[in-house]
Amino acid sequence: MKRLLPIIALMLCTMAGVAQNNNADMEQVRKLVLAHSAIANLYVDKPDEAKVVEAAIRAMLKELDPHSTYLTAKEVEKMNEPLQGNFEGIGVQFNMADDTLFVIQTVSKGPSEKVGILPGDRIVTVNDTAIAGVKMARDEIMKRLRGPKGSVVELGIVRRGYDEKLTFRVTRDKIPVHTLDAAYMIAPKVGYIKISSFGATTHKEFSDALATLKEQKMQHLILDLQGNGGGYLKAAVDMASDFLQPGQQIVYTEGNSSPRSEFNAEGKGQFCEGRLVVLIDEYSASASEIVTGAVQDWDRGVVVGRRSFGKGLVQRPIPLPDGSLIRLTVARYHTPSGRCIQKPYGEDIDYRKDLVDRFNKGELMHADSIHFPDSLKYQTKQLARTVYGGGGIMPDYFVPLDTLTYTKYHRELTAKGVIVNTNLAVIDRYRKDYEKRYPDFKTYNKRFEVDDTILDILRSEADKAGVKHDEELYQASLPYIKVQLKALIARDLWDMTQFYEVFNHTDETVMKGLEIIHSKEFGLSGKR
Repeated sequence: MKRLLPIIALMLCTMAGVAQNNNADMEQVRKLVLAHSAIANLYVDKPDEAKVVEAAIRAMLKELDPHSTYLTAKEVEKMNEPLQGNFEGIGVQFNMADDTLFVIQTVSKGPSEKVGILPGDRIVTVNDTAIAGVKMARDEIMKRLRGPKGSVVELGIVRRGYDEKLTFRVTRDKIPVHTLDAAYMIAPKVGYIKISSFGATTHKEFSDALATLKEQKMQHLILDLQGNGGGYLKAAVDMASDFLQPGQQIVYTEGNSSPRSEFNAEGKGQFCEGRLVVLIDEYSASASEIVTGAVQDWDRGVVVGRRSFGKGLVQRPIPLPDGSLIRLTVARYHTPSGRCIQKPYGEDIDYRKDLVDRFNKGELMHADSIHFPDSLKYQTKQLARTVYGGGGIMPDYFVPLDTLTYTKYHRELTAKGVIVNTNLAVIDRYRKDYEKRYPDFKTYNKRFEVDDTILDILRSEADKAGVKHDEELYQASLPYIKVQLKALIARDLWDMTQFYEVFNHTDETVMKGLEIIHSKEFGLSGKR
């Protein structure tokens, strides 16, 4: 009976919570308690109670909505790392090449850099355990490299130019996790900032980037939220506050048992003047949609790209005694105009195939293929422009997906890791040569070209991966492949900002945003 006490206690709390409701609710809770008691005490074999309870919780949540979920204690820890802003480890950015951990960069002033580990090194052993050539899972490798701050790990390193394996003792430390990928002047007076997610450090990173760009005479801003799946609500509210006037509403939440809660801009925003363009796509979700919706509803800036994902449900974390967690949907997000950005879900809707359906219906290529019912029509706060709810944020300027460049051949190269492996092979062989020939990024960006030597490596990697060559599709994708490889090499020689400085000139959404920001008639009146 002792093993049942924590579960019964949780059930009693639940029963107390529903006591205010009708007898039918109480009856269902009693039913659940009795079912578990019967299984635990009468089942023919000794049941795994943790597994039974976990399965019951997952099954209950599955009946609700796509975003109410159960996470084990390990999953909770893994989920929180990128949002909390740091983890404890050795401080390297790496990739896997030929079943070997390949160091791309070391974290500046981090544990690995301090002991002399270099980009291009291969980590082959961790505390005398081989991790190279043994088909070890990536998660298992990460587990061995990470550990408490102050703990020591011994790494075996293979370095180009050295015959013998090198050994380094690394003292683990806190490693920052950045959510700002890039910040630079994309054009005179125009800054560009790319945010990958919304975490604990996002607003400080964003504020620091704004200050730096203002020192470089920035007057206008392109905020790139393409592919940003969201994160902390507070980070989104803080960022939106930088664009709005004090007191202007950013978002409000409301649910059956959650009274309306409003979040408004506070203080003097850091970028309340100057032209603002926000870039989104079909993978921009949640916190990204909150920022974008606030900017659009207050007519503060122009939204460019493709309709966002449509994730407008609020999850409340409910910790459980063993460290596991229920993320329960308790409310919906509403933008200042009143629209809910959550896309439809239910028994007759395949929620996970929504993006595939959008592609098949032509929505990613043609704005005219997107239809909103009049019942979801709303008006913006300043200019009374028509906007729609119930399915993500529809941009003011639509940019279609380029299906000519993204050929089937290129998709197969990407899916089988050929592009990444080509980059790793090139940077491994020619890093020192490139560092001598291109002492700074400006020189590299002006002079570097992906030549036949690199393309031969690409073809070799494609053959190894079993990608059948298609000359017509190869030629169609070749300009994009070259830019992609040049950007990846720049990232490995410098950082992510340099990746986007190279890559953005092929991104039609970025280029459209830049065109709009320079247009004489920049504004929001009229239909786009």
